[in-house]
Amino acid sequence: MRHIAQLFALMGALIIMAFGTQANPPESGFAEPDMDYIRVAPSEELDLREALASDRWQSLEGESPNFGYIRDTVWLRIPASDLSAIPGPRQVLEIRYPQLDHITFYLLENAVVRQRILTGDHYPFDQRPVRHRNFLFAYNVDPDSDYQILLRVRSQGAMQIPVRLWNTAAFFEAASVEDQMHAIYYGILIMVIFFNLFIFLALRERMYLLYVLSTLGYLLLVGSLNGSTYQLLWPGLPWLHNQAMMLTVPVALIFTLLFSRAFLNLRATSPKMDRLVWYTVVVNLAVVVLTFITDYSIASRLTVALAIPSCLLLTVIGPLQWIRGNPQASYYTIAWGLLTVGSAVTAANKYGLIPTNFVTAYGMEIGSALEAILLTIALAARLYQEREDKVRAREAEIAAMAARRSAELRLIDQALHNPLTGLPNRACLEMMINELIAREADKRFSISVIHLTNLPSITKTLGHRNTDRLIELAARRFNSIVGDLPGISPVETTEQQSFYLASLESSTFGFVVETDTLAEVPRAVAHALQELREPLDYLGMQLPLDPHTGTAICPDDATDANTLIRRAFIAQGSEDARDRGQAFYHPSRDSYSADRLTLASDLRHALKNGRLALYLQPKLLLKTGEVVGVEALVRWPDHKNPVPADEIVALAEQTGLIKPLTRWVLEQSLAIRSRLLEMGHSLDVSVNISPNNLRERDFPMFVQRLMSSYHSHRGAITLEVTETSMMQDPVNSLKALKSLHATGIPLSIDDFGSGYSSLSYIKQLPASEIKIDRSLVTDLATEAGDRVIVKTTIDMCHSLGYTVVAEGVEKQETLDLLEQMGCDMIQGYLITPPLPFNELTAWLDKRGRPEKSRGTG
Repeated sequence: MRHIAQLFALMGALIIMAFGTQANPPESGFAEPDMDYIRVAPSEELDLREALASDRWQSLEGESPNFGYIRDTVWLRIPASDLSAIPGPRQVLEIRYPQLDHITFYLLENAVVRQRILTGDHYPFDQRPVRHRNFLFAYNVDPDSDYQILLRVRSQGAMQIPVRLWNTAAFFEAASVEDQMHAIYYGILIMVIFFNLFIFLALRERMYLLYVLSTLGYLLLVGSLNGSTYQLLWPGLPWLHNQAMMLTVPVALIFTLLFSRAFLNLRATSPKMDRLVWYTVVVNLAVVVLTFITDYSIASRLTVALAIPSCLLLTVIGPLQWIRGNPQASYYTIAWGLLTVGSAVTAANKYGLIPTNFVTAYGMEIGSALEAILLTIALAARLYQEREDKVRAREAEIAAMAARRSAELRLIDQALHNPLTGLPNRACLEMMINELIAREADKRFSISVIHLTNLPSITKTLGHRNTDRLIELAARRFNSIVGDLPGISPVETTEQQSFYLASLESSTFGFVVETDTLAEVPRAVAHALQELREPLDYLGMQLPLDPHTGTAICPDDATDANTLIRRAFIAQGSEDARDRGQAFYHPSRDSYSADRLTLASDLRHALKNGRLALYLQPKLLLKTGEVVGVEALVRWPDHKNPVPADEIVALAEQTGLIKPLTRWVLEQSLAIRSRLLEMGHSLDVSVNISPNNLRERDFPMFVQRLMSSYHSHRGAITLEVTETSMMQDPVNSLKALKSLHATGIPLSIDDFGSGYSSLSYIKQLPASEIKIDRSLVTDLATEAGDRVIVKTTIDMCHSLGYTVVAEGVEKQETLDLLEQMGCDMIQGYLITPPLPFNELTAWLDKRGRPEKSRGTG
């Protein structure tokens, strides 16, 4: 900061030295002539001949012509004696005030007009005889002739006509030096502007922008006063030059007032002064408007008239705030004091109150340069002080918060980590998932949970302490295993290690992996699952943890962490996870979703109100071509969306409705068979039962009691149970089936070939019928492997005494093959799809009653 102050102080010294040099030009090379003048009222007309002959000429007595704001036309006469005082034949007349509207230059040689030039700032710049910001008239003189120069000047602004006579070479030498000084001045202001503009762009503080606009206003004002803007910016637009001359004064003052208000913080320190500044701003805004609707003379007088009190107000504000202890007021007072004095001197010179000299002509330039330097130093000092204050305050705040910060970090660590395993917890995993989804929305991610199903048994055997230790070891091992998966996303990364696993519960972990990346290497998935299932070596024992894994995919299953984790939990608790150790989320199997809960409620009401129905699918005996039985299939005909039978059964199993549903199906099946008998159709009826029914202690008793009420249907109602469902609890299933068989109820093994039951177990079942699963029958005509399996199954079942039924027969080729293989019965859409009772009976009647007579008892 000290270097910045020194830099701007050096610039201030340079500008003072530069203009000081111009204040004392060399005595040789130019002269300020003694002139006579005539003032001609606007109502009068005076031509050159009349002016020469007039007796109204008055002497200026060595003063520079400054008549203030007048509308008169002024004639000036420079005698031959002053022209002869300039050495050399080539001379230049310079009018150093570039704001005159119309100037006519006459050079008379021996009373004859030799040169006449018309110019002024109401004419395009390129029409000037010499293209210079001031008005220049070049001419040649002969020592043997008598010369005289007359100037005719008209202007709506200030009537200042400071005239110098120059030797041509001396003028251009002096003009070069003066232009360099102006360049230094403009350079200082431009550097001040850019310096504060960069600060504004960095800090976005309005005060720095106001100062930039204020300094820019003064730069344009000074440039307009000395004619530089006309020469450089708009040389072909004289109207714009005159308009800019009137606008720059009030505009510069407006931004200066607003800057002063912000710099001194008047709103807080002096509300009354703040209001006065606002009133002054409003008045200057009114002047800006008036410049567009009044003539140049009135507008220029108004702008100068208001500039004086506005500058005085800016000067007064500083000392008053300094007295009140405002820390910024000292810089401000000195800076604006210099600018105000310079502006006031220039304004007084415009009104003709003081004579024209270097200080009065360039007072605003000197004052504005020094003001810009001092205020830039003040702003830099203010910025430095604010930064120092903030640094000290920040250091104090950091010191005060250190202990609390440490405690907060410990609390955060505890809140985001499991105290037992040290892994990130559920909250941490949810944050990571949400951030990952937001950051990489175009990718698919799998959120998986691992649940240790055997942990309760281990706890009961080894106790809680050993279980805790076992969980720690499992966490380390699982973190290492999943960390090697392609596409794995770390839940948390520290300087020491990366955590790919999160502890969701005491016996459940979770992790996230990029789905598409992992899908490219299925072997890595299989290898990881195998490693997860391996027993853990602890206390010399190989302890199986039996982990079940469930997975939900984003965005397929959900797009928020909470839902994804919940659905991964549902997947790991599904039957697929229990059977294979790993499962994916399926909405149709989610009994906990809102739609599923609504569907379960609707199913309960449908069952209670009799809105379910049984459709019947015939079973065809291949030897005779007769329909010998039907399978009863549950349907929900009046539901707004079709619900497949498998989904109805799965929903009933998950919600506990399977017990009343199975009982309803059995009762309806018996009633249907009674109606079929009445219509002359003696058909067996097959009813599917759930593995849940086999675990009901009272189910065999219910069936026996029900069958005892329908003696005519004994042996004609077959209970079907799937191969896979029996293997979930083979011991109890076998016990229940034997109990049912003992009461004379036929049993059928459904979906045979879709599971993995052993032949020794099948041989123990008291079944009389085997139904080959449709997955083996559908492509029988095209798949040689399926034909081998089906043929082998039929032969094996026949050798064990089972009747064989093929499901899902849809093509005649399939029927022909099955008949060749010796299959007993078929079932499928080739015969007819499942039909309601009335349509089934109509279909049977249409076939001409070819059914095999099976009796009614």
